[in-house]
Amino acid sequence: MQKSKLGLDRNKISYARSIAAEIAGGVQQFVENYTTVAVERTLSRLLGIDGIDENAVPLPNVVVDSLKDKGVLGQGVIFFIGNAMVETGLSPQEIAEQVSAGKIDLSRLPVHPKEKIDAAIMPVVHESLNRIKARRARRENYLNTIGEGPKPYIYVIVATGNIYEDVVQAQAAARQGADIIAVIRTTGQSLLDYVPYGATTEGFGGTYATQENFRIMRAALDEVGEEVGRYIRLCNYCSGLCMPEIAAMGAFEGLDVMLNDALYGILFRDINMQRTLIDQYFSRIINGYAGVIINTGEDNYLTTADALEEAHTVLASDLINEQLALIAAIPQKQMGLGHAFEMDPDLENGFLYELAQAQMTREIFPEAPLKYMPPTKFMTGNVFRGLIQNALFNAISIWTGQGIQLLGMMTEAIHTPFMSDRYLAIENARYIFNNLKNIGDEVEFREDGIIRNRAKEVLDKAIELLEVLRSEGLFNALEQGKFGAVKRSKTGGKGLAGVVERGANYSNPFVELMKNRK
Repeated sequence: MQKSKLGLDRNKISYARSIAAEIAGGVQQFVENYTTVAVERTLSRLLGIDGIDENAVPLPNVVVDSLKDKGVLGQGVIFFIGNAMVETGLSPQEIAEQVSAGKIDLSRLPVHPKEKIDAAIMPVVHESLNRIKARRARRENYLNTIGEGPKPYIYVIVATGNIYEDVVQAQAAARQGADIIAVIRTTGQSLLDYVPYGATTEGFGGTYATQENFRIMRAALDEVGEEVGRYIRLCNYCSGLCMPEIAAMGAFEGLDVMLNDALYGILFRDINMQRTLIDQYFSRIINGYAGVIINTGEDNYLTTADALEEAHTVLASDLINEQLALIAAIPQKQMGLGHAFEMDPDLENGFLYELAQAQMTREIFPEAPLKYMPPTKFMTGNVFRGLIQNALFNAISIWTGQGIQLLGMMTEAIHTPFMSDRYLAIENARYIFNNLKNIGDEVEFREDGIIRNRAKEVLDKAIELLEVLRSEGLFNALEQGKFGAVKRSKTGGKGLAGVVERGANYSNPFVELMKNRK
């Protein structure tokens, strides 16, 4: 490991990681005993169940709700669908259609031996895994042939509400120089306990995340990527009440990046913490297997709490997110851990503090493609000031070797960006990335100076917080508002009714197969 430019104590970093591992391990002990309606719907999708009924209810919901209503969901979809396959000789899709038509009651079928259930279900499991592996291989082939842009990857957002208009804007952004296109989800989708079906043309503040929309955008980015000679990554939001389902859909359709945080939905969408922590585990296993880079949401803490005072909470959360991701077998090269440039621009020496935090994060997570988030909290609508704020943000990114740069828009706080705004943001970033390309190799930080002292202070405070979290547990810490100054109840929020204790027949073969890369 390279010597720290900040003089950080490697023993302290190792100690911080060990505490975070204990905290994550405590969470995992809880997770192992439960499933959720979202996990079971995901398993339904992985078994090939798709489509909607006459009331536009997704068939995975129909199957899972029928089991939950009868109080038997804890035995798991794998058990019931596998048992029905043995009994009827039908495929999972045909069984789901029969359940929807009221012709099969999964809970009343004769129970067959486990060996027969496994023999029926495992070929379907492997078919699903092969489908995901083929998608991953397709990405790797593109990267090995047409290649990709340099890091930091230039990441921009499209959010029209209409997937077909999103395609136009996304392809324009790729031609302008973007490397990652994120399709923002429509407002409130994270709180829907189902995934809408098909292509959509209406959304507020974003576009619905559906499997068909994923397919349409992936095809469009492949087309423009071949045109510009550069693979273009597609990002969406694997969060909310359908976190693992969207991970599975993204794995099938070739998404490359997913917003996939262990705590974001709890803090900023008031989704029940038990539900979220169970769902995040399986969603991350799927993303790891599919080669998807996950992005975490620690940057959001600094929009609700002061960025100077609360920076240590970002680092503590990054360390916990890292350990939870490792439990789910996500390698560090797929961990786009989040942090942000969010200090008040009127703060004296604020740039130095921001530089210290970005360099600290880079040194503590040397293998991670860190996602660096732009200034938003103090953007005022003054486009000239905003352009300067984004330029300073871009300068720190290239200086400290960030991996993924979500570009700031000078029109932040005015409107959803126009294509021209996006062009100016990309031009700004490319100009600075080129002119400051090797500044990080040339400049050292003064011993006992502002930058080094700031980084050491944030690390020390993060360790203090992690020690508190270890003694109190993550659930209690969330109840006390330790992150983002937001308090949540263990039994409050949305989605708790979808948490179910696992029964004696429960199994999920995808977990071990995906974690072991089978």
